[in-house]
Amino acid sequence: MLSPSSKPLQKKFRRVTLVGKHQAEGIGHHLQELAQILTNHGCELSIEASTAGHLSSHNLQVLQLQDFQKSTDLAVILGGDGTMLGIGRQIAGSGVPLLGINMGRLGYMTDIPFEDAKTVLPPMIDGHYEIDDRSLLEASVWRNNQEIHRGLALNDVVVNRSGLSGMVELKVHVNGSFMYNQRSDGLIVSTPTGSTAYALSAGGPILHPRVPGIVLVPIAPHALSNRPIVLAQESQITIEVAGGREVIVNFDMQSLTKLQIGDRVEVKRSDKSICLLHPLGHSDYQTLREKLHWNEYPSTF
Repeated sequence: MLSPSSKPLQKKFRRVTLVGKHQAEGIGHHLQELAQILTNHGCELSIEASTAGHLSSHNLQVLQLQDFQKSTDLAVILGGDGTMLGIGRQIAGSGVPLLGINMGRLGYMTDIPFEDAKTVLPPMIDGHYEIDDRSLLEASVWRNNQEIHRGLALNDVVVNRSGLSGMVELKVHVNGSFMYNQRSDGLIVSTPTGSTAYALSAGGPILHPRVPGIVLVPIAPHALSNRPIVLAQESQITIEVAGGREVIVNFDMQSLTKLQIGDRVEVKRSDKSICLLHPLGHSDYQTLREKLHWNEYPSTF
């Protein structure tokens, strides 16, 4: 995503918790290295409960995610953006900042290469970093005027067809006002964070994370006049399933609920957010260049 605030916070971190991608090859060795770096820097170190199983032996305090708010000052996430999405949703609103370290491929949110951790982590622990607040979406699923599911999404809420079924028919309202009927493979409701994920591949715009908006992006619409649109962040979107088989709603592509004809998905900006930390001088424009291969062209082109 694009550049966060350039003003570094001065808060130092004492209590730090390690969180790692589950079942990732070689993660135990990487966690041991990170633990050594943080312990040597004087941190009071703990480890998230599911992550602890990747270490054959340790003497660290084990924390459940629900205990982060009262028991840790910073969560260091080892993995990719998918790991960050899952943890971010679960601790959203806790006030615990997240620092992402990638194990290979550069991420939009996990932007610190593992090989740089030894030099990058200590100054960040000492308060030399940039802060990047990200909003989430909150969605509820209604059937016969009864709420059957509620969830959060950091990237997007997606209503779409599953398997080999045909197009879905969706009726979309914004703030109670009818917008359109749509025949398509589905509809993406995205945060600025999610604008570089599925929404981008479906033809949506890239939003700066400080743009207070929500993006609607049709997936392969039947009518070419159904175009992506950026709505105000205060907007409340209602998506009603008017037709189609095997329709589902996904939250960050990590959890889903099956839908029936007449079901409604109501989406709005959540009052919860997460806080990402980046090293001083971090450039999301550079990340975009590398992730989207903008850097493949010579500067003199």
